[in-house]
Amino acid sequence: MAKQTYTRIIGTGSALPTQIIKNTHFLNNEFYTPSKKKIEDKSNEEIIQKLKEITNIEERRYMESNLVTSDIAASAIADACKTAEVSMESLDFIIVCHNFGDIPDGSFRTDALPSLANKVKMKLKIKNPACFCHDVISGCPGWTQGMITANAYIKSGMAKRGVVVGADALSRISDPHDRDSMIYADGAGATVVEAVESEEPVGILSHSSRSDSVKYANLLIFGESSNPDYEGDELFIKMDGRKLYVYAITTVPGVVKDSIEKAGLDLSDIKKIFIHQANEKMDEAILAGVLKLYGQKEVPEGIMPMSINKLGNSSTATVPTLVDLVAKGKMEGHEVNEGDYTIFCSVGAGMNINSIVYKW
Repeated sequence: MAKQTYTRIIGTGSALPTQIIKNTHFLNNEFYTPSKKKIEDKSNEEIIQKLKEITNIEERRYMESNLVTSDIAASAIADACKTAEVSMESLDFIIVCHNFGDIPDGSFRTDALPSLANKVKMKLKIKNPACFCHDVISGCPGWTQGMITANAYIKSGMAKRGVVVGADALSRISDPHDRDSMIYADGAGATVVEAVESEEPVGILSHSSRSDSVKYANLLIFGESSNPDYEGDELFIKMDGRKLYVYAITTVPGVVKDSIEKAGLDLSDIKKIFIHQANEKMDEAILAGVLKLYGQKEVPEGIMPMSINKLGNSSTATVPTLVDLVAKGKMEGHEVNEGDYTIFCSVGAGMNINSIVYKW
């Protein structure tokens, strides 16, 4: 068999903020409904307990006040390059996947000029002019979209080595009067990818993508505070959680199955599914939907590692930070080994879905 070019991960890294925000942090918040009516029929204890039951979030991480998204993106890249034992000057590209640019603490002004990839290159002091910069804004599937883009660069021969980082600071753009604000978190995760010539398929084997914007683009938007008495004209991240949930559990399974079929594999071949950490019940429902498409009911033990309990939903960062934790043996009961087939999958704003089949 003739050798082909594949995209392989040679190092992973992450930057998890040190501020641990427990659910009790929200006990004194005033919560309002999307129709801007104050919630008075339930105590905050009840609201928080309901969130825990649905999402399984007990705590999340918030970025330190002196940092912005490009800072933690740079830290995650440095960690990944250290793991890969490569010089950052050897990178042919930097892909930074995010949603809001840099947002200074206490401000709601987003700053994406220059691009975060350029800011990261500056902060890491990478002088190589041939290392090009690319931002990807694709909602929560940003990192998976970035990996697909990196694979295209490598497969086309445009590049041999690069880094893809997912980084977001949702705490800086969330409405304290919105119950959904308790879901959001900050973080960054990175992967160094490299071209490898191999007769045996390895690395990224296939991917499947889908966007449904006509009906669903408004499920995640910028909107006014839920508090009608809020003073200020700032806009916050807003989502229609129920419709998003229904869309995800009915649509994502088919995309995952399509990616597996494109790789010439069966679900039984898959060792791990690294899925966007948005809502544990939603992720479990998506997995059940995938199993149903294969005529299965029993969930394979350990197939879907979850980090949302302690890290919350950090959007583009959830999948790469989860991959880093498992790859480095930092998640009890989970590991990946050479030859394992895994899925990287995410769904989010747009609505966009990506599913990648990856062989370690």
